[in-house]
Amino acid sequence: MAGSTPFRKRRSRQPELTNGPAEGVARQDAAAPGEAGAVGEAVDASVERGRTASLAAAVGRGAKKGGRGARAGLTAVAERIIANAPRIPVRDLATLREQFPGLGPEQLADKLVAGAANGTSTVGAGVGAAAMLPVPPAMPAELATEIVGVAAVEFKLIAELHEVYGLRAPGTTRQRATAYLAAWAEERGIDVTSPTTLNAALGGQLRRELRQQVLKRTFRNLPNLTPFMIGAAVGAAMNRRDTKKLAQKVRKDLRTKQVPWDALPDGGRTGLPPAQEHPGAG
Repeated sequence: MAGSTPFRKRRSRQPELTNGPAEGVARQDAAAPGEAGAVGEAVDASVERGRTASLAAAVGRGAKKGGRGARAGLTAVAERIIANAPRIPVRDLATLREQFPGLGPEQLADKLVAGAANGTSTVGAGVGAAAMLPVPPAMPAELATEIVGVAAVEFKLIAELHEVYGLRAPGTTRQRATAYLAAWAEERGIDVTSPTTLNAALGGQLRRELRQQVLKRTFRNLPNLTPFMIGAAVGAAMNRRDTKKLAQKVRKDLRTKQVPWDALPDGGRTGLPPAQEHPGAG
């Protein structure tokens, strides 16, 4: 028929309506080549985010594992301090007055603080000298050694300051040691009217406080490991300063509850309880 278009020809004039999506994508890429780069960048960004997430997860696992190791290290140092405390010889008031005749409580306390400051200074200098050449695997052991050594000197100082101020902790040697350990961890004098019992002090609270004190001392003592003998000088100065600061806090606490020597049994000349109270018997 004239003027009419066959059915097949009309269908062939509309390929965009019948062809599949592949041709449409090709035409779109040909028409807008810049969009292909955007798609590639999005894919790269997605891959990078995946890698970053994996790295973050790995770091998190490592930090968690390292945290467990650090906690175990702090616990080990705290347990060593607890085990050593009852074995540290503490002079009673009678012995101190014999060794430092003619001194009153404050003058005697000054002597004790000066001696303890010299002791912890020596410990810091020794550890600093041992770290003259940096050996990273040995550093945790060196720090632990210093903390245990300083703790022993300061524990003895705290116990003898309580003797000087007439505020000896009650109980056996082991119970007194526990009370003085709590005083060292909290940097204060004990309250003899409300003493810490052995079970409570050796429970979780004291161990937590000791771990916190050990952690604080660890960060504070890191400069002591500076090589080439610099750490020795730093360690000596820092330990001397910290021991004096601790003694100042404890003495301020004890002065508020001080018992004059004249008010003590036998004028403060009575020594420690009998031999069964000595270390190993409590």
